Amino acid sequence: MLGQPAKVLGGADVRRALRWVANSRHPERNAVMLQLSVKAGLRACEIARLTWRMVTDHRGRIATTIELPARAAKKGSGRRIPMHPALKQALTRLQGVTIVDPLASVVRSERARPMTPDSVVNWFARLYAELGLIGCSSHSGRRTFITHAARLAGAAGGSLRDVQLLAGHRSLKTTQGYIDGSEPAQRRLVHRL
Repeated sequence: MLGQPAKVLGGADVRRALRWVANSRHPERNAVMLQLSVKAGLRACEIARLTWRMVTDHRGRIATTIELPARAAKKGSGRRIPMHPALKQALTRLQGVTIVDPLASVVRSERARPMTPDSVVNWFARLYAELGLIGCSSHSGRRTFITHAARLAGAAGGSLRDVQLLAGHRSLKTTQGYIDGSEPAQRRLVHRL
């Protein structure tokens, strides 16, 4: 959809996508790609540039945070992102079936080469087309992550500023543009006033 923001995924959409990747040709890699998008909010270019050093500790085990340096992020927006348990589990599974060099890309093609940002974008396009999710793109997972984080920020003792930092946005206005509204949530808010 040219000019339209990527669709935010619902919980059922994510579960369908996870089932699809579990039965795909490269289930471990594909699960990591999906989880990096929906549970860490990474952009396609950041997924492509992610190395094992950025997701492992000094012993080579999956870390508790993703250390995304400025060189790997869009517009130098490097950041630290706490590791979601589902993402940690997916990375651990991938680590078990691949040769892990700290400088090697986490997401690699069938030919064992680092995937390019364009190939990551295309992979997501094929995934969502296969699932019949119209309006979804590689940015859908990122919008899903930011929307869900914004909805939960207050309950976690945080604010939209925390969501902005997790997203790597320079401006809170940019972050606000990613957040999808919810009529049921708006009704609940009004009833609590």
